[in-house]
Amino acid sequence: MSNRAVLEVIALNVEDAVAAQAGGADRLELVRDIAADGLTPSPATFAAVRGAVDIPLRVMLRATDGFAAGDVDALVRDARALRAEGAHEFVLGFLDPDGTPDLVAVERLAAELEGCRWTFHRAIDRAGDRDALRRQLAELPGLDTYLTAGAAEGVDAGMPVLLAEAARRGEPGYEPRMLVGGGLRLDHLPALRAAGVDAFHIGGAARPGGWSAPVDAAMVAEWREAVD
Repeated sequence: MSNRAVLEVIALNVEDAVAAQAGGADRLELVRDIAADGLTPSPATFAAVRGAVDIPLRVMLRATDGFAAGDVDALVRDARALRAEGAHEFVLGFLDPDGTPDLVAVERLAAELEGCRWTFHRAIDRAGDRDALRRQLAELPGLDTYLTAGAAEGVDAGMPVLLAEAARRGEPGYEPRMLVGGGLRLDHLPALRAAGVDAFHIGGAARPGGWSAPVDAAMVAEWREAVD
């Protein structure tokens, strides 16, 4: 049986996507405006990237920096436009000001994305109660992944939480796959792999030249070898 882990790489454009696939990425997270932590890309960008690579592609649904949903009607329109171009995997996650999940926004988008798979992103790392959030979202259709660093500050701070949550895999609210990302480094991998974590998300780590430079296929290949 294969021991291959999932390696997801953030892509901003076709060049990033092609390099990530060449390096061995299993999946892309497509965003724009990384300075705002990744916003919804245009349908045209999605179509160009989809035409350039054949690995799975998850598309961000977020209109503004932070974890407030903002204009949910606009997010729904974006989702419809992206689905019309063939998108069927997404990334989203919104909180109310008190740190609880914004169920109005999340449930409305989940309904709009019927038949699609999606990731609840690092909003979980800002939640007031991670376990309660997982239980509140447990029945939403399509939710198959949580992108998390275990803490808002990143994997260094969140490692104890990540290991504890990995041990609960399969419990109610913990069925979705844990996708670890957010300050992830190669030296974090042994402990995470030993705990059974099998999905990893990188952005800046795939760009030795920084965010102004494209994804480097050789760096992705280094991560590919390390996660396996």
